[in-house]
Amino acid sequence: MQRSRTSRPVRSRSVRGARTSRPPGGMGNHRTRAVVGRIMLVIALVAAGVKLIEVQVINAGELSAASQRQRSTPQELPGPRGSITDRNGALLAFSSQVRALYALPQRISQEWDKAAEDAKTKGAKEHVPNGDERKRNIAAKFKQVLGDQVNENDILDKLRREAKYVVLAPNVEPGKAREITKAFSDIGAESREERQYPGGTLASDLLGFANWRMEDKPNRLAGIEGLENMRNDLLTGKNGKRIVDTVANNEDAVIPGSERELIPPTPGSDLELTIDADLQYRLQQQLTDYVRRVGARNGSAVVLDAKTGEVYALADDKPYDLKNFTTATKDQLNRFAVTSPFEPGSVNKIVTAAAAIEYGLVTPTTVLSVPGSISYPGHVVSDAWDHGTERMTFTGVLAKSSNVGTLLTAKEIGEDRYADMLAKFGLGKRTGVGLPGESPGTVPPRSQWSQSTFGNLPIGQGLNMTVLQMAGMYQIIANDGVRVPPRIVRAELVSTPGGGADAKQRREEKRPDGVRVVSPETAKTVRDMMRAVVQQVPGKPDLRGTGPAAALEGYQISGKTGTAQQVENGRYSQSQYWITFAGMVPADNPRFVVGLMLDAPTEGGAEGKSAAPLFHEVASYLVQRYRIPVSPEPSPIQSLIVR
Repeated sequence: MQRSRTSRPVRSRSVRGARTSRPPGGMGNHRTRAVVGRIMLVIALVAAGVKLIEVQVINAGELSAASQRQRSTPQELPGPRGSITDRNGALLAFSSQVRALYALPQRISQEWDKAAEDAKTKGAKEHVPNGDERKRNIAAKFKQVLGDQVNENDILDKLRREAKYVVLAPNVEPGKAREITKAFSDIGAESREERQYPGGTLASDLLGFANWRMEDKPNRLAGIEGLENMRNDLLTGKNGKRIVDTVANNEDAVIPGSERELIPPTPGSDLELTIDADLQYRLQQQLTDYVRRVGARNGSAVVLDAKTGEVYALADDKPYDLKNFTTATKDQLNRFAVTSPFEPGSVNKIVTAAAAIEYGLVTPTTVLSVPGSISYPGHVVSDAWDHGTERMTFTGVLAKSSNVGTLLTAKEIGEDRYADMLAKFGLGKRTGVGLPGESPGTVPPRSQWSQSTFGNLPIGQGLNMTVLQMAGMYQIIANDGVRVPPRIVRAELVSTPGGGADAKQRREEKRPDGVRVVSPETAKTVRDMMRAVVQQVPGKPDLRGTGPAAALEGYQISGKTGTAQQVENGRYSQSQYWITFAGMVPADNPRFVVGLMLDAPTEGGAEGKSAAPLFHEVASYLVQRYRIPVSPEPSPIQSLIVR
C-alpha cells in the first residue's frame, strides 16, 4: 500500500540554526563576567598567599627587627665618676647616686583621658581620673615625698606642658624616688650622679668642680674646673649599654619601666693627691686671716716636702664653696699660686748666695765693704736703710738683705754664670706640678740683657715667678742641692672592666727625676747662713736679721724675707709692694719648705711689711702636726756687721 508522503514527519532544516532574540543583559554576558570574576579572585588569593608567605617566612626576621628598632632604642650608660682623696685617704670629692624623675606629659594625657572616657562609656563603678586629674595627683605625691625640695605648682606646670618629655626633679635620693615611681608608673627614674665635696671650701682652687652635663652623650658628670677638668678622662668611667623603649621621634623620652641593661658600665679611676687635708685646711685659714689683717689684695701660700717636692698644701686666700660653685668669682677660680707670677724681691738673693758659694768666690765670713748705694745706667740702687760704707760679712749681706752687697757679689759671679744659675734653679719654666693654667714666669733671655739688667735680677726685680716656683728654689737648698720638681698627684687607683668599684689597681705617679743644682756642701752652707735672717739679740741691732718674727722656739729656722716694688704706670711704685717669705723647717734637718706671698698689703703695721709672722704661724702648726723633733741645739749667733 503506497503511503502518502504527507503523513511522514518532516524536520525543518531551520531548527538547528534558528536564532532567538535576547534581551539586553542576557544570560551570555552574565556567564562571562562570572568566569572572569572567578579568575580575578583566584589571582588575588594567590597573590595574598604569596605575600603572606613572604612576610611570615622569607622576610620574617628582617621585618621583626625593623619593628623592634622602631620602638626600642640602644643607649650608652655612663660609668660612675672616680673619687679624689688626700694623701691619707680622706675624701675630697666623690659622687653619690641620685635619680632624675621624669614624665611624658603628652602620653599621660592621651592614656588617662582615654581610660576615663572608656570607663564612663562602660559605666564603671570606680572613678578613673582623666589626664589632668592624674597629673594633679602626681604633683601632690611629689610634694608629700620630697617636701621643700620641690614646689607642687611647679611640678604641675611641667606636667601640663605640651611636651613629650620633661624632667620634674633632677636630684632625688634613690629611696624617695622609688616611693614615687612605685605609686605612679607614669614617672620614670633616670640614674644620675651628684658630685659631693665634703670639705666645702677645702682645696677648692685645686679640685675645681664637676657638674652633670645634659649636652654630653651619654649624660654624665664632667669636670669643669681644676683637677676635675684636667684629670677628667681618668675620673670618667667607661660606658655600658642598655636598651629602652622610647616615644617615637624622641630618643630621650624613655617610656618608664622599659629599661634593659646589656653591658654594665665600668667605674672611673680614683685620684690620690699629695696634699694633707688637715694641713690644707689650716693653711687656707691662716692665710685668709693674715691677708684680711694686713689689707692685702690677695695672698698665696705653699708647703712642699723638702725631699720629694710633694705639695702638702697649696692655697689662695679666697677659697669658694664647691657646693655652690656657680657663685664663685673670677678671682676665686684663679689659682694664683701657680697661675700668677710676681716679682719676688729679696727672696731671689738665694741665687746669688748659692752661685757665690758654689764658685768659691766667698765664704760666709768673707767681709765686703758695702757702700750705701751703687749706680747702674739709668738708675741708682740703694739699701733699705741709710748707711755709709759698712763692713759686712757675706752672711750679713744675706741676713740684712743688702741690695748693694748682693750686686757687688753678683758682679764677681758674672752675667753668664748668673744666667746659668737662674736656669738651674728652674726659673722661667713651668714646674709641671700637674695643675691647670700653670705659668712659667719670665726671665729675660741672656741675649736681651741691657747694661742695667744685671742691676735688677740679683735683687729680685726684672723677672717674675709664682709662689710655687719660689718655694721650689728653697727646696733645692733644703734638699742638699737637688731640685725635685713639685707634684700634686700621688697615685691613680685605676678601674678594670668588670672589676667593680672596689677592684682598682694602685698606680703610683712617676716621681720626677732630681736635678743637681749645687753641691751638698754649698746647699748646707747657704742653709746655715740663712739662719741669720731670723736671728735677733736684744740690744744689738747689728746682729738682727730682717725676719726674726719667723723664728720658732726650739727649732732652727732658715729663710729669707722679700719686698718688691710693684709697677704702676710704667714705674716702680713707692707704695705698692709684693711681700714675700720663703723658708724651711727645721734648718738642721729640713722636713718642709714654705713659700708665702702677700699682694699689696696696706695695714697691720709690722705684719703688713713682712710675711715672717705668717711663716711662724705655719711652721708652728707643721712641727705639731707632724711631731717634728726639736733641734738638738739653737742656731749659733752669726756676725753680720764688722765694726
